[in-house]
Amino acid sequence: MNSEELILVTGATGFLGTQLVRELLNRLPHARLALLIRSKPNQSCQQRADAIVPLADRSRVQVYSGDVGQPNCGLDAVVWQRLSSETTRVIHCAATVRFDHSLDEARRINVEGTRRVLDFAAGARQLRSFAYVGTAYVAGERAGLVREDELAVGQGYRNTYEQTKAEAEALVRSRLVSLPGVILRPSIIVGDSRTGVTSSFKMMYWPLKIYARRLWRTVPGYPDAVLDIVPVDFVATAVAQLAFDEAALGSTVHLCAGPRGSATIQQVARRAMEYFNAPEPRYVDPKFFFAAVRPLLFLALWGRKRRVLRDGRAYRDYFTMRMQFDTSNAERLLGPSGVCPPPVLDYLDRLFNYCVASDWGRRPVSTQ
Repeated sequence: MNSEELILVTGATGFLGTQLVRELLNRLPHARLALLIRSKPNQSCQQRADAIVPLADRSRVQVYSGDVGQPNCGLDAVVWQRLSSETTRVIHCAATVRFDHSLDEARRINVEGTRRVLDFAAGARQLRSFAYVGTAYVAGERAGLVREDELAVGQGYRNTYEQTKAEAEALVRSRLVSLPGVILRPSIIVGDSRTGVTSSFKMMYWPLKIYARRLWRTVPGYPDAVLDIVPVDFVATAVAQLAFDEAALGSTVHLCAGPRGSATIQQVARRAMEYFNAPEPRYVDPKFFFAAVRPLLFLALWGRKRRVLRDGRAYRDYFTMRMQFDTSNAERLLGPSGVCPPPVLDYLDRLFNYCVASDWGRRPVSTQ
């Protein structure tokens, strides 16, 4: 059956997309992939694909210059029709994960881009499944246990990323009445659980770096705030498996550490303190810090510490979260095959090791 498969993947050059492409090629030795990739001014879409696809597998990979933010995903009518006639599965990973986009720009990519990929899937005459990779943080500012079948329950959102991913998921849900599909919601994706390797040093990595370098030790957050992170190898494996699982069709699945595997900010900070031999973090009430302390510090500090204050605004809400993600569907669908996320505290040191070895992404590291 794999020889008949043509899997269209968007977002293939992203952090998760790169791992997913390799997982699909390894898992399905006879399947073909169609990668929709944006060209860059100094790099063609083919060059970008060659950077992520092993040489031995390139004969099974078709590369198309396109952009989900453009009409027809940037494809001409002939290519669109040919792909529509041959594609058997679509895995939509493409998105902007920036928190500082305007609402209009975030919608153009996350919502309208998803709409265009859904339109393509609706016209794919051999479509067997549509897998949409969203985010668990469509839960926005909720607290408590967030269930997989819940989406809009009146919550607010911290940024345009969360809001537009929620809008995109609502759009996908409306189309799953007529499309065979599954919605996949990872939490914060970090490096490989076995090697620590990552190509993205955002989210958890930024505050970790400034703490490890002793630039900052004050945490404007709660010690018991929940940090739900998942390694990229688990997410790629789960996406590749669920995209082919008929039992998953119609479901929303949290690809998260969940109540049993997540950790608190304090637990992670304590491990980082021991690893980096750094001073103990100080926890400050976030409302007081941002209302009274930060404005004064911003006037008093200069240089690197002032940049920390400026750049840290994007992450402030993630030190205060007290919500957990229910993983019942994930356990039901992935558990029998042994696919499950390792507990956060089990692989933290491997992430730290890679951060140090790579100087936080500044130098290459051999993983052989």
